[in-house]
Amino acid sequence: MAAASIKFLKKPKIGIIAGIIALVAITSYFGYTQIYTKTALLAAVERKNETLMAEIDSLKKEFEELKNQDQIKINKDLTTEINNIQKTYKQSISVYEDLTDLKAISKDTKKLDDLYALAISILANRDYSQATDKLNELAKNIADEKAKVTVASAPATANVPQNNTPPGSGYSRQTVNSDTGSFVVSIVAADLGSTKVIVDTASDSDCSNNCPVLPLATYVSRSGAFAGVNGTYFCPAEYPSCAGKTGTFDLLVMNKNKTYFNSGNNVYSNNPIVVFQSGSMRFIGSGSGWGRDTGVDGVLMNYPLLVNGGNVSFGGDDDPKKGSKGNRSFVANKGSIGYIGVVHSATVAEAARVLKTMGMENALNLDDGGSTALWSGGYKVGPGRNLPNVILFVKK
Repeated sequence: MAAASIKFLKKPKIGIIAGIIALVAITSYFGYTQIYTKTALLAAVERKNETLMAEIDSLKKEFEELKNQDQIKINKDLTTEINNIQKTYKQSISVYEDLTDLKAISKDTKKLDDLYALAISILANRDYSQATDKLNELAKNIADEKAKVTVASAPATANVPQNNTPPGSGYSRQTVNSDTGSFVVSIVAADLGSTKVIVDTASDSDCSNNCPVLPLATYVSRSGAFAGVNGTYFCPAEYPSCAGKTGTFDLLVMNKNKTYFNSGNNVYSNNPIVVFQSGSMRFIGSGSGWGRDTGVDGVLMNYPLLVNGGNVSFGGDDDPKKGSKGNRSFVANKGSIGYIGVVHSATVAEAARVLKTMGMENALNLDDGGSTALWSGGYKVGPGRNLPNVILFVKK
């Protein structure tokens, strides 16, 4: 009985031990499997991160290449080149227009024409720096030649009587000795009590391109005037920069038919105007202060105002055209006497001082250069190019 009991007890113990061993083995297996799986996952994540980092590095390199070779750098290069083209093109147009003005007073421009052709050839090869240098050289040569021709063609002061007092009526050519030098002045005087001052225009209304222009003599004839002078600045057909707006003038004008031109463009304009009314001329420093009164005989805007209240009102600015020697047209008054005329071979600032010396109370600068024209029984200066508007003296 005892032996049988022992055998019976041993069998369960062996089973339990075997079960424990099996459980440990299974637990170890699954634990190892979990550890292995986690390790494998971590390794996979690390490999993926490494791959992503490599891709990011590759994208960075591609972006840097694009910056240097394509989008950003090329766009910047294109922007720089476009700016160079625009700057040099504008300069070439300005120089060409100066050369055109010179041709109006000088026939000997072949060397300057050749230099301009060379500058354009260099510009076509995209050598903007050298083209700019050549254009600067040409601009200086044109200015020097213009000054030389202007002085040579101006009436010699030695041959023109000296008189600082303007005429009381009619036409006079006289030398005026001012504090800035001696200058010849061609001038027409008219008593505003017996003279009507009008503005005549080639166009009947506002015009935006290919606007009509006429010689000063034609205006004088058709209006029955005894004297006249060129009017506002305008865009001549021979200027490349005037393409699409030839013959236009952006300044305020009221003509003899009581028609206002460019009214909308000059609501806030600070440019001065002269108003012609019965018995007087009224000079206003800013056109924005003028309405659109049609009860006057004429209105004309231009710049700069040379003399205001007997004092010089323009001493010069940074515009090289105003600072070069040339024939300077003007309209002025001294009391009840109206004047139109030309100061020869003067800068705009010099013309202002000359007119002050003559005792003018007010004076307004008009267009000049190739547009300069003065009529009194015939051309006294000019005829110059055809004009879109003029100032005329007509007997009442």
